[in-house]
Amino acid sequence: MSGLSVWLSALRPKTLGLSVSPVLVGSCLAWSEQGELQVLPALAALLAAMCIQAGTNLHNDAVDTLKGTDTDDRLGPPRATAQGWLTPESVQRGALVAFGCAFTLGIYLVAAGGWPILLLGLVSLVAGAAYSGGPWPISASPLGELFVFVFFGLGATVGSYYLQTGQASMPALLSGSMLGFIAAAVLVVNNYRDRQTDAVAGRRTLAVLLPPRGSQWEYALLLLAPFVLLCQLWAIGVVSCWPFLLVVVAIYLIFRMFTLPVGKVLNQLLASTARFQLVFSLAFSAALFL
Repeated sequence: MSGLSVWLSALRPKTLGLSVSPVLVGSCLAWSEQGELQVLPALAALLAAMCIQAGTNLHNDAVDTLKGTDTDDRLGPPRATAQGWLTPESVQRGALVAFGCAFTLGIYLVAAGGWPILLLGLVSLVAGAAYSGGPWPISASPLGELFVFVFFGLGATVGSYYLQTGQASMPALLSGSMLGFIAAAVLVVNNYRDRQTDAVAGRRTLAVLLPPRGSQWEYALLLLAPFVLLCQLWAIGVVSCWPFLLVVVAIYLIFRMFTLPVGKVLNQLLASTARFQLVFSLAFSAALFL
């Protein structure tokens, strides 16, 4: 593999849509309410969110190798450091660069949005580093889904909305929760796939603690919950009804979660769930104006 393709692999580009979706929805929701969009703050928020996720992915890649979590038995896509394509030190430096870029963009965002954006940005940076690092890594605990819900759904959506409007709102909170539920479902597939190797490594994810059917039902609830919230937003006239058509896709993904064997085949479901969140966010954003 070339140097560029190795770094792209380490960045996990298939998951970066999880950071794009909440910024898109939060910005479009504000645009639909105000009739105008501040383009520069929206772009800066988008790039900062992607940098935080890229830094989190790189840090996770390096730390899991150093801790011995990623072994030859790994069922997920190959990791750059575990395969020896990159050294953990170089990947950690890459994570620092990504977090540094997010911090630099955050300076502009704080100037545009004030101290609430400063608080959200600092907490997001610390949480991104703590996801895999530190004495109590979130990724090895039952709190992973909550982390993803808060930072890749609720926080990023409401933060993007706040940048445009200077306030939070119930529609922004509901919209962020919808995306947070789907983002958490992506993590459920990841942890369900790795539940046996994680248990051996001493990780206590929710998938390890729950029986197999528990993770499958958790995934089902997380994919269906957004449509309950979508009903509320439709009822108050925020959005049109046609994104409800995507419930057919959600049911299909749930069917696959219940029927696929635990193994590498779940990598396809993980990627499909991440794409579903992006498609859901695009459909919802369009429905705000139609």
